[in-house]
Amino acid sequence: MKCDIVLAGVGGQGILTIAYLLDNAAVNKGLCFKQAEVHGMSQRGGAVYSHLRISDREILSDLVPEGQADMILAVEPLEVQRYLSYLNPNGVVVSNVEPYLNIPNYPAIEGVLGALVKLPKSVLVNAKGIANSAKLPRAENMAMVGAALPFLPFTMDDFEPIISEMFGRKGERVVSGNMEVIKAGYAVGALTAKLLEKGLTSEQANGLTKDLDPLEIEQLNVEELIAKIQ
Repeated sequence: MKCDIVLAGVGGQGILTIAYLLDNAAVNKGLCFKQAEVHGMSQRGGAVYSHLRISDREILSDLVPEGQADMILAVEPLEVQRYLSYLNPNGVVVSNVEPYLNIPNYPAIEGVLGALVKLPKSVLVNAKGIANSAKLPRAENMAMVGAALPFLPFTMDDFEPIISEMFGRKGERVVSGNMEVIKAGYAVGALTAKLLEKGLTSEQANGLTKDLDPLEIEQLNVEELIAKIQ
């Protein structure tokens, strides 16, 4: 088993927190991991990225070779474009839909997202909406981790003790709120993964999930959902 991930976003979006969570989940499961240095942390709003490699065998390098990443996990959608060359042909892009307007000529978000749904396998997540629903507006990164979970070698149970350790000093409300955000993100990611497995394109799958309430997804019938586009 191996899972090579490129994490991408901008300064202040919690890329380091995502890396910490995944690193510790790997350690707790007895897996090997290597994480490249997180680059770009010195400037808030500047591009931030890191490579994270997880395997059940020894890992020799902390850098993901181009064309071999199993996932690009992006908290900022435009940042995906910087790292697409790393994605392998069967890899998945898990991206936030909310732009971080850190440059004056930021392209129209419709075009950015339109390019993402043209990829063979992509999962688009309204992380801001999920985080705001839990009254934790800074937890967009946790929504993204949840959406990525169906494609990772972990379960929700693997995350819970780490979230408790990370946020325990802030109180139970913050701990439970972050888990709520992760679970909502997971609902979106898991449903999109099922739709892709059923043969839908990324554009079709994300078109069906984009307006759904994550809290209601578990009650949905996948076949009935697919029938809406047939």
